[in-house]
This record gives sequence, structure tokens and C-alpha cells, in this order.
Amino acid sequence: MHRNDKLLFSAKLMKIKTLLFIPPVLFLIVLGVNLLFVSHRSPQRVNQLIMSSIGDASFLNPILAQDSASSDINSFVFNGLIKYDRDLQGFVGELAESWKVKEGEKPEITFFLRKGVLWHDGKEFTAEDVKFTYDKIMDEKTNTVRRSDYELVEKAEVLDPYTFRVIYKQPFSPGLQTWGMGIIPKHLLEKEDINTTSFNRRPVGTGPFRFVEWVTDEKIVVEANPTYFQGRPHLDRIIYRIIPEVSLSEMELLTKGVDSYGVSPHQFRRMSEIDFLKIYSQPALGYTYIGYNLKNTLFQDRRVRQAFTHAINREEIVQYVLYGYGAVISGPFPSHLWYYNANVKPFPYDPQKARALMAEAGWKDTDGDGVLDKDGQPFRFKLITNSGNDVRRDVGVLVQRQLRELGVDVTFEVYEWSVFLKNFINAKHFDACILGWGLSPDPDDYQIWHSSQIERGFNFVSYKNPEVDRLWEEGRREYDQEKRKKIYWRIHELMAEDQPYTFLFSPIGMSALQNKFVLVENGPSGQKIYRPIKMEKAGLMYDLIDWYVPGETVMEK
Repeated sequence: MHRNDKLLFSAKLMKIKTLLFIPPVLFLIVLGVNLLFVSHRSPQRVNQLIMSSIGDASFLNPILAQDSASSDINSFVFNGLIKYDRDLQGFVGELAESWKVKEGEKPEITFFLRKGVLWHDGKEFTAEDVKFTYDKIMDEKTNTVRRSDYELVEKAEVLDPYTFRVIYKQPFSPGLQTWGMGIIPKHLLEKEDINTTSFNRRPVGTGPFRFVEWVTDEKIVVEANPTYFQGRPHLDRIIYRIIPEVSLSEMELLTKGVDSYGVSPHQFRRMSEIDFLKIYSQPALGYTYIGYNLKNTLFQDRRVRQAFTHAINREEIVQYVLYGYGAVISGPFPSHLWYYNANVKPFPYDPQKARALMAEAGWKDTDGDGVLDKDGQPFRFKLITNSGNDVRRDVGVLVQRQLRELGVDVTFEVYEWSVFLKNFINAKHFDACILGWGLSPDPDDYQIWHSSQIERGFNFVSYKNPEVDRLWEEGRREYDQEKRKKIYWRIHELMAEDQPYTFLFSPIGMSALQNKFVLVENGPSGQKIYRPIKMEKAGLMYDLIDWYVPGETVMEK
């Protein structure tokens, strides 16, 4: 499912204005607001990063968070025991200095924790905090979607203040990666209601940045943690601005009101022409889809869902909405990963096949009004998505038109992000939605698809297929990649037939960053050496603690 102080305007303002496709009146309004804002504050500190987000966070608590904005901030404030390495090929330690894995029918993982790590309030981090985090996730009173990651744990125990061991009931291949979950402090939360505590808006973690301020729907501010166990970050602070309109976010980027921004495909070319920006791109670990509420009788016949996919021209969407920066997919995995089954071809755009499938399912226009009906009920539903995402908005417009050509009466509506999530998606109060998943490199998407996750997991479309359930369970027990591949390829085949989603596309992820930022390290004689920031497979911000804004020319080593 995103990114406050302003910088003075560039002398190139007229060039920027020419590049923007924004009405002049709107430009002048934003210009006036910016000048008013700048004139009433002191000069900006140099070493800060201002990010733009289309939506606000919900919970600054990693075990409760479900949205990308919350996850962004939590990644600054909290640490897990481990994290993926920069190439997504293995793991490196965070709160754990090392670990030992014992395989077998009941696998064990023993984590040896770093000593001297401090919470942001000065209290020492220990294994008791890890055990407390696990216990809170498993507590039925906790409103978390993370429980399925730990339900195969037979025993979690503190061996000493710096050693934590977990024993599983059976082999569990994603086990190690689940301990990348942010750890929360026992001493602050053991007497609190985890769901309602004020901690969720004023978090205390062990991470590289500590919480400063949260102004709802405006900004979240964090500052460098001077006692961070990997060394104080070179950035003094990060300001996470909530800007729900794409055109305003773009204006802020081009007038240097924000430093970092997720670029939409239609912005890519002109952003690339701005001399103070660098654009980064790589295939995204995720995909975009139309999800159908399978508790709605309109969508319970899979022939209807298949018909919809045939009626939607996904190649046209990739060409004209994504400007070619993406690929049509046929199932529930990003198309560039090893567990995507390339043998399963996407349903072709075929309106005639779509009409035949609808007729086969009993939907015909019996009264000649242009809308298919069945047993006196017209096929009419509402398609929704969130504001601040031009791609999803444009997809919705195209889908509405193409399904109307099929004879389906579609109303398309857009809602502000927090309202969209709380009132519709989390409440399961929707007919169909346009959304996207950001995923792990591991193929275990049990939380999204297993039927046990309908009530308290991410399976909000209420998909249920016993064979698919069995395969998700089997995939979790298997460690051999080739054997896992066969399992997930079969899942792909079955779900391509079921079409619980219309799987739209896997995009190329694009980000813009002001080129004043560099990576800094100390040279052999103590001098600072600067390197350009590059896009790692694990993401642009993998080395964020080493970002810096130098006062001199950037040197490459």
C-alpha cells in the first residue's frame, strides 16, 4: 500500500513549471502556501530526509500494523532479531548477533542477542522483550494479523538475558524470516492493553531513529538515535509528510519541499529530466489486483470472475496506464521471482469468451436494458480504491468501462486511504476493490490465502479452497527449493483457475530522490568517503543509517 519542512525554491522554477502538467491556478496556490510556510520558520537543518506518503500511519507498533505507512515508520523505530541481506539471498543480524538452526522433525532456532542494546528510553534490551513480543502476538486478545507466522511454535523460551530459543512443532521453512518482526518493549507494555495503549502513537523502540512527533494527516517526525548499536545515523531526522494528492506531491518534490517520492509511471520521463533528482527503479516485490468479496453472491461463481478477467484488457492497462513499466501476471506471485509459474499464461482479453462465461453462469440481459440479470437481479456492484494513487484510479476507470461493455453496471468510487482501509477493507464492507500487495522474497503467502486467515488475517476476500489450503501448509513444511517450487507452481495453477482476484500486473517500482544525498563512511585516515546511493535488491533505503548530505563535492571511491 508513502512520504515536512520546506526548502527555498530553486532558481529553475519556470523550467519546473513548464514540465508540470498542473493547472496554473493550482500551481500559484501551492506556490503561495509554500512561500508563506517558509517565511515563518527558521532555516532547515541540512541533514534531514523529507519523505512523501499518500496516507497516514495507523499503528506505530509492528505487531498491530497492517499498512505500508505504519510499516515505513516502524522500520525506522524498531528492529527485528534479523533482516534480509541486501541481495535478498540470506539474513544478517540486527538484535541477534548470531543464531543457530537445528533441523529435524522439531526444528529449533537459538538466537544469541547483542549485549548493551538500549531502548530509546535508556532501558536495556534483553531476551525477555523477545519472549514478550511473541506472547503478545499469540494472545487472542491482540488484534494482530501476524499470529499465523508463529502458530507452529511449540515452545519459546528465555535461556538467559541474551539467549532466546524457539522450538517448532514440525518443520517450518519460513521460520527464520518471521523473526524479522519488530520487537516491542516489555517494561513499557506488560501492564497495557496492547490494542489501545498510547504507545501505539508514541512508540519506543531500539531502532536507528526515535519517535518525536505525530500530527495526524500531516506528518510524522523521527530523529537520530544517538545510542544506536550500529552507530548514530548520519541523518539528524526524517520527516514523513502525508500528502494525499499526487499532483501536490510532485510539486513538492520539484520545489524541494520533499526529498523522496514514489514515482508514478506517467511521471517517470519528466522526473528523469530534472537535474537535481535521481530516479531509481527495479521490479517490485508485489503486484496489483482487483479483489472480489467472495461472501457476495455475485462473485461466488468462478465463471463470473473468469469472465471479468477476460473482459479486462490488462495488456492495455500495462501499455497505457503503466507506460510499459510492468508485466501482466496470471497468479498470486510477482512475475520475476522463482516461484512464479510462467507456464500458466494470463487469460487473454476476449470479450466474446467473457460474454459466453456470463451466460453459462446464468447472467443474461432478459429485459433489454443493457445490464445482465439473473432471477430478476441486475448485475450491479461498486468497485472501490484509495485516493492518492493515479495508477489505481486510472485502472478503475478502464475496468468500469470494460465491464459495462460486458453488461455489468459498475460504480467506481475513490476514498481517502485511512477511510478506505478502516471502513471498507478491514471491515470487509465492499464488493470489489483495487489494491496491491508488497511481499516478502519467500513465497509463503499463507496469511493472505489460507482459509484460516479469513477472520483475523489478510484473507479479506474470504477465499477458500481445501486443496490450496493443503498446499500452503505443505509449502511451509518443505525446505528444498525445487520441491517448494513444485508446490507453489501448483498453487499458482489452481488460483489462476479460481480467480479470487483478477491478477492485473507486477509493476516496476520507481522512486525519486534528491541527488544531494550520498552514503558516507570513514576512510583509513579518518576522512569521510562519499559514495552514490544505489538501489539494492532489498530496497533503496537499505543503508539509510549511512545517508548524508555533504557540504562538499561528492567523491566516488
